[in-house]
Amino acid sequence: MTDVADQKAALRALMQARRDALTDREQRSARICALVQSLPVFTAARAIHCYVPMRSEVDTRPLIVAALAAGKAVAVSVVEGQRELRHSWITSLSEEDWVPGRFGTRRPRRLMPAYPGEWSLTIVPLLAFDRDLYRLGYGGGYYDALLATASTVAIGVAFADQEVAKLPREAHDYPLDLVVCEDGIRRRHEHYR
Repeated sequence: MTDVADQKAALRALMQARRDALTDREQRSARICALVQSLPVFTAARAIHCYVPMRSEVDTRPLIVAALAAGKAVAVSVVEGQRELRHSWITSLSEEDWVPGRFGTRRPRRLMPAYPGEWSLTIVPLLAFDRDLYRLGYGGGYYDALLATASTVAIGVAFADQEVAKLPREAHDYPLDLVVCEDGIRRRHEHYR
């Protein structure tokens, strides 16, 4: 393991515990989803990609419901194998349309393949982010690979407590365009409003 990989592993454990300890995640998540919906880049998007939450992640289900209600196409991640992330369009979050997936995730019962380039906005999960809007994920590299290949605006959603001054970085790490927290929006470029 490299020094950077060791630093990331230690930070993942710390940040997971910090996020797990938050007691008002539902209210914070609702505020984050409302802020994302207020962004012109969200309003303008005809199709978005959004993760379905697991564990103590920001609950994006209200965002997905709002997008579907607004007539937007919504794609979600489907973890297949080691470092293999596929994508599927969904039409609802109804319990009967979902089955257990890998790593404690949920996946659509019926897969409708979606491909990078078919959506213009990607909502990304994370464990930590820094002032330069680099993110720390779970270590599988799924979203790093997606963001490196997809031409999309990338928005991380996180609780403010997940912000750190500077994350350790590797060549494959990819910065986000925005990070939306319950206390406001962090922007990498001014044109993402």
